[in-house]
Amino acid sequence: MFKMAGISLIFIASVQLVSCSQTDRNHKPINLQDMTTDKKLDTATFGAGCFWCVEAVFEQLKGVYAVESGYSGGHTKNPTYKEVCTGTTGHAEACQIIYDPSLISFTELLEVFWKTHDPTTLNRQGADVGTQYRSVIFYHNDEQRRLAEEMKTRLQDAKIWKDPLVTQIVPFQEFFKAEDYHQEYYFQNTSQPYCSAVITPKIEKFRKVFADKLKE
Repeated sequence: MFKMAGISLIFIASVQLVSCSQTDRNHKPINLQDMTTDKKLDTATFGAGCFWCVEAVFEQLKGVYAVESGYSGGHTKNPTYKEVCTGTTGHAEACQIIYDPSLISFTELLEVFWKTHDPTTLNRQGADVGTQYRSVIFYHNDEQRRLAEEMKTRLQDAKIWKDPLVTQIVPFQEFFKAEDYHQEYYFQNTSQPYCSAVITPKIEKFRKVFADKLKE
């Protein structure tokens, strides 16, 4: 289970030097509709700051079939990235994670979620500031809600962070896929300043801590 130790804090020490909204390059996106498998898959939806970071982390896990970046939790239909960045649509940058629960559990995904961002900073991750960067779990069923709330309570009681957790746990309503150039952004643009300064150090630490959960 979740190790109540300082290991969770190694991820939030990364200095975020630039914002994730500084580029606009295009490339081929993931297409979840083209994915075929005889496995029984499930879905998790998380917001934990810039979705480039979240996507780059979760798609390396064994049992995760695909990760798609997009927007969730807002009130505007089919929002654009520019609209979301204004903070007026109510959306969070989020990632929808398609996974095989026989290979990786929702609880394990929650561990990765909380250990790879700072859940104590309200509407902010490093230099990325705004409600679109909030820490949030969009649960798809009562079991996901229960597991998320129980783990949040345990983490809070363990006082791993000096400040209270501000992670929202709210029902999933709708997910809008982000523009194509956001999909698999990190692995297509590793030399981009934000990627090299912020995401690469986070990925290196993540891979060390979760080495036993990585795809071969």
